[in-house]
Amino acid sequence: MHLFALNIPELLLALWRGTFKCDSDDDKKTWDWAVLKNRVWTQHGQAVADATPYIPGSFDRPPRNPAEKINSSYKAWEFLMYLVVLGPAVFYGVLPDKYWQHYCKLAYAIQVLCQHVVTKSQLESAYKAILEFTIEFEQLYYQRKLSRLHMVRPCLHTLLHTIREVLRKGPLPCSSQWTMERLIGSLGGEVRQPSNPFANLSRRGLARCQNNALQSMAPYLSRQGNKVPHGAAPFGGGYALLRA
Repeated sequence: MHLFALNIPELLLALWRGTFKCDSDDDKKTWDWAVLKNRVWTQHGQAVADATPYIPGSFDRPPRNPAEKINSSYKAWEFLMYLVVLGPAVFYGVLPDKYWQHYCKLAYAIQVLCQHVVTKSQLESAYKAILEFTIEFEQLYYQRKLSRLHMVRPCLHTLLHTIREVLRKGPLPCSSQWTMERLIGSLGGEVRQPSNPFANLSRRGLARCQNNALQSMAPYLSRQGNKVPHGAAPFGGGYALLRA
């Protein structure tokens, strides 16, 4: 969660905005990737905000205008939507071509790794994209210069381990912090005894486990299902045409 939605975005945006710390032996005038400044940054932020009406409601929270809200509690999900979903489109023509193409390899790999179902061929393709991204990062940004060594952050190395984690534990969304934080929020909302919250939370957790076990043994007891909204017309593949 934090790797894709906080650490990597923070690194790339600091470089592209030219806010990254510059060593005394380096010169920001040589940073041809730092293009998100002044009017360009403002226009780019507005392009992100303008995309909101076209994002499906199932995608949850759309990213706010980064030029205005990036320092105002920008959420992890907003960063993920901004950099991974909208990014390849809104950065096209803004970043120089070689940096945009390099970034798109990362966006593609993260999109694959965030799927709930991943095929072997997709993993192989994502791994190739990550390898190329990390190698080219050093060539494009770091450039083997000691004065830019601080640009190579640990999160870049962590990227190389993500594919093995999928092979070891399954698709990352099933074991990421998203799932845990959602559970914490859901269980926390059921606590009704402030005087004894931990015992109350324990009982609610036990009740959920019992309910889940019962549904596993007798699936027909579950009321959950793929419900199509009233007036909508399903046309297969999990899609439905909604009313205006």
